[in-house]
Amino acid sequence: MFGANHFCQTLQPMVRDKNLTGTNPTEPRDVWFSTSMDSNEMNGLANNRTSPCMLPLVIRVALILSMVASGIAAEPPGLTTSGDGTLQLRGKPFRGIGVNYYDAFVRSLSSTPARSIDPAFRALATNGIPFARFAACGYWPVDWALYQTNRSEYFTRLASVVNIAEKHRIGLIPSLFWHQATISDLVDEPLDQWGNPSSLTIDFMRRYTREVVTRFKDSPAIWAWEFGNEFNLPADLPNAAQHRPPVHPSLGTASSRSKRDELSHDMIRIALTEFAKEVRRHDPQRLILSGNAFPRPTAWHQKHEKRWGRDSAPQWREMLLADNPSPIESLSGRLYSTNDLASLPWAVDATRTAKKPLFIGEFGVPGALTAESLAQFRQWLEAIETHQVPLAALWVYDFDGQSADWNVSSDNSRAPLLRLIAERNAAWRAAKSDASGSK
Repeated sequence: MFGANHFCQTLQPMVRDKNLTGTNPTEPRDVWFSTSMDSNEMNGLANNRTSPCMLPLVIRVALILSMVASGIAAEPPGLTTSGDGTLQLRGKPFRGIGVNYYDAFVRSLSSTPARSIDPAFRALATNGIPFARFAACGYWPVDWALYQTNRSEYFTRLASVVNIAEKHRIGLIPSLFWHQATISDLVDEPLDQWGNPSSLTIDFMRRYTREVVTRFKDSPAIWAWEFGNEFNLPADLPNAAQHRPPVHPSLGTASSRSKRDELSHDMIRIALTEFAKEVRRHDPQRLILSGNAFPRPTAWHQKHEKRWGRDSAPQWREMLLADNPSPIESLSGRLYSTNDLASLPWAVDATRTAKKPLFIGEFGVPGALTAESLAQFRQWLEAIETHQVPLAALWVYDFDGQSADWNVSSDNSRAPLLRLIAERNAAWRAAKSDASGSK
């Protein structure tokens, strides 16, 4: 939502629309910590102010060796996929709806004092919201100034987000490269260098990915790694010259744009592949996500014929699969419009073919809540239920930047949306518990 659409909002033929009293469920222990630990060990970790990812290496090694000596196999960390494409959390089948906490980290990069995220994470935990997707990076090039000048402080602030999530047992999906143009602008290259594995853009991407993954891969809060936000939407636009990335030199962007700043599907697929390969060098198991929206209804014709033309179901599925290349073992999409809703059955067919679980990375309704918008939101939830989508995230939580249209918090007028998600999660947990008890 807050990315490709930022400069592609008027494209044709498709225009994308974009006192909590919920339950207070007790999270099953196996949702968060390894079931190989006894209750005292788990409580000790939960109450320890030191992040598990910050434990000295010798202690972590000793714990692993102790488990091996006891004949206990360590469970895979975070979200993973089984051989048949089933989404798993800590090695067990999982379904859940979380939120997009876009600026949980970004706000800490501001020169003005940032409002604490701790109360908002506490509210998520209280209402059984299991995870948050967030931008683990700056949006504009200027937002990367701290990373470039004081990397230690930069990662201390990112670690604070991870530690708060651990404290409240909320999973995290960090998205590492939110805005398509930012990294290329930082290294003074055009955007077409996302498609060059030897470029400065890709080199920067690999380095930052390595730094983030190696720092935080031992945290139980990290559920998955995501590349960026909706890189596929500006790809191969027939009117691309009218929708090049914005030029704001005061924010660190290039001073001008050219044809070389027009992305193609081939470019983004190379970037996604290189990102996933870098993640796998350091984290062999956790789920990797593209962060893409569903393909446009005209994406195949855009790529192959450079024109708007309605894609058939096979053409659309071809684009969806190719835009989530291996070793990315998931498919990503959005649920904002009737186009998205109509595409959902095709996406589900693709998940079965590819054996990759589907992540609806953003869904929601804009504006003041009315009977009509609440009905629309319930329709999105029913679609997620009916099509057995295992993972989805509401856009957007505790984000003042979109308070007029999208922001949902535990105490604003849009709080009922959070309550509906809490109820859905509670129902899924109860169904899982009943299924386990009947075995």
